[in-house]
Amino acid sequence: MRRRQFIKNAAGIALPAAIGGFPAILKAENARPTIRVMGTHVTLQEELRLRAEKELGINIQFYPGGSAEVLMRATTNPSSFDLYEHWSNSIRVLWNAGAIQSIDTQRIQYWNEINNLSKNGQISEGAKIGRGDAPHRILYVQKDKTLGREPSQNVSFLPYVHNTDSFGYDSRYIDVGEPYITESWGWLLNDNYSGKVAIVNEPTIGIFDLALAAQAKGLMTFNDIGNMSISEIDQLFEIAIDYKKRGHFRGVWSSVPHSVELMANNEVIIESMFSPGASALQGQGIPCIYAAPKEGYRAWHGVMCLSSQTRGEQEDAAYQFMNWWLSGYPGAFIARQGYYISNPERSKQFMSPEEWDYWYAGKPAATSLKGTDGSISVAEGSIRTGGSYEQRFSNVAVWNSVMDTYDYTLPKWKEFVLS
Repeated sequence: MRRRQFIKNAAGIALPAAIGGFPAILKAENARPTIRVMGTHVTLQEELRLRAEKELGINIQFYPGGSAEVLMRATTNPSSFDLYEHWSNSIRVLWNAGAIQSIDTQRIQYWNEINNLSKNGQISEGAKIGRGDAPHRILYVQKDKTLGREPSQNVSFLPYVHNTDSFGYDSRYIDVGEPYITESWGWLLNDNYSGKVAIVNEPTIGIFDLALAAQAKGLMTFNDIGNMSISEIDQLFEIAIDYKKRGHFRGVWSSVPHSVELMANNEVIIESMFSPGASALQGQGIPCIYAAPKEGYRAWHGVMCLSSQTRGEQEDAAYQFMNWWLSGYPGAFIARQGYYISNPERSKQFMSPEEWDYWYAGKPAATSLKGTDGSISVAEGSIRTGGSYEQRFSNVAVWNSVMDTYDYTLPKWKEFVLS
């Protein structure tokens, strides 16, 4: 048929209306489900995303951001994510806002392997539980739909990554202290370090660093440091702002790379710090000591939460990803950053004996160890400050928490940062 005749004949054929927008053609019947994971850079790392996609056969989109930023987004727009990775101090805010739904533990493959730290607050008998939002206090969904410690089938979050935090100091300028004996939160307010001190810029975290420092320094005491009263908060910020105005604090930091930069550039010699920051500095040859304060650590527990708006195949894929996080490899990966996983024995098989002995058992490194970036982060013979996993979590002073006075602390924190 000649081209002109074909066009003429085709003009008389009625086409289905659906062809206009091509929706039926473009939609694949067996397309891989896609989940959106919102959280911080701590866990939203590209190597983990790529490996999970390959092993699970799903598409995973990461949306990392700053702590306060992602919490605001998740709280106000739960349809913008399927899974949310953050810290336990965000749980009450998310739950009360209706941004997350409960997780069915019967769909969590390794639930029975999760250790007692997450489930009842004590890693071993006789260990300190710590003030504030210890994970077991906000884990279980109660009959009245509130969060509490009474075990139930439904939980508000998947317990996974966790760690103890303190402060780091440069041993070129500050004499090395003795873990649990002389190292103290009070060092953050030592006049000898004035102008060379930094604090993490997060009101549900930094406030406890300031409180622990003020109490250790003998400047004030708290009835319950995990749930401060308004009068205690007023007194604490009066102290902190006075120090700030006198130039004691070099500033605040909002990301791990920023904290590393401050010490690497010799702008600070002591600061609030997360474990990867201390490891990164050590990898650069800077002798940053990660303290084991005699008053106890400020601890945090990672939470993986399911959006209240997630349903169907996205919900199924979200459960796949949660189970993958407890399957061994991810726990071994984050151990090389100094973090722990809630079922560590499963990750042991993905770690060398030397890695396990250093990161979990508290033994000297039998050989140099690499971090997640492939570079040496632990020198041979090094001992992890604070000792073993069990020892560190037996000495928790307070957990990152959203206190009853949370709203009252926000303008106070802003005043401190801007003063």
